[in-house]
Amino acid sequence: MNKLFSRLALALASGLLAASALAANITVMSSGGFYSAMEELAPVFEKASGHKVILVSGSSMGSSPTAIPARMQRGEPADLIMLASTELDKLIGQGLAVKSSRVDLVHSKIGMVVRAGAPKPDISTKAAFEKVLLDAKSIGYSASASGVHLVKEVFPRLGIAEYHAVMGKSKEVVKDRVATWVARGDLEIGFQQVSELLPIPGVDFVGPIPAPYQKVTIFSAGVAKGSKEPEAAQALVKFLTSKDAYPIIEKQGLEPAAVAEAGQKAKK
Repeated sequence: MNKLFSRLALALASGLLAASALAANITVMSSGGFYSAMEELAPVFEKASGHKVILVSGSSMGSSPTAIPARMQRGEPADLIMLASTELDKLIGQGLAVKSSRVDLVHSKIGMVVRAGAPKPDISTKAAFEKVLLDAKSIGYSASASGVHLVKEVFPRLGIAEYHAVMGKSKEVVKDRVATWVARGDLEIGFQQVSELLPIPGVDFVGPIPAPYQKVTIFSAGVAKGSKEPEAAQALVKFLTSKDAYPIIEKQGLEPAAVAEAGQKAKK
């Protein structure tokens, strides 16, 4: 980490993290997919830039009053918002975020966990994954992007009877990490963005769900409309998209957007 601090200090001196002369307090609303990464990245940025990051948690979507769209529509103050790209685009359309500031941060996959020490089922194939869903005693999914995908795009493809069987033993987890419920033994298996599962103690990560059920969510950042610190917020985005931030991002089970996009171009 000391080496990372040194590199960032040099980057700051060269103008990568150019910001206003005075230190700023930057209020950042981050959805769960990028929150754990931000918890580690924020102190690094603060030390290099002199700015202070005030981190606020909220889901990308859903009915919870703590969801980022709900917070923004209530007029809660924010300088930078980080959430699923589709939801950020909606906020831009509503005039709640600045279109020209929109930047893709990471690509994120949906994963599965079991309670620590429990057998890890095989979910490497479509058939194996479907069997796990049908055999599970209880299933947890999030109230945000990954859970919406499971309920609307995955479970209905199992068949009518199977869909009702799976939904009958499934629980939507609101304002909490799904893995927390699995760790307590309240749920047998749980699904969420990989980056939201890995930091939680008491669970074992089984792996990402397989194609054709997998969905990669892009998490993006945008400066909030009415931000009091837009320059400092953009400096933070420059840091988050710099190569110096990649090790922490990748440790959280995320893929930097620039890396993912470069890989996609190479395959074409």
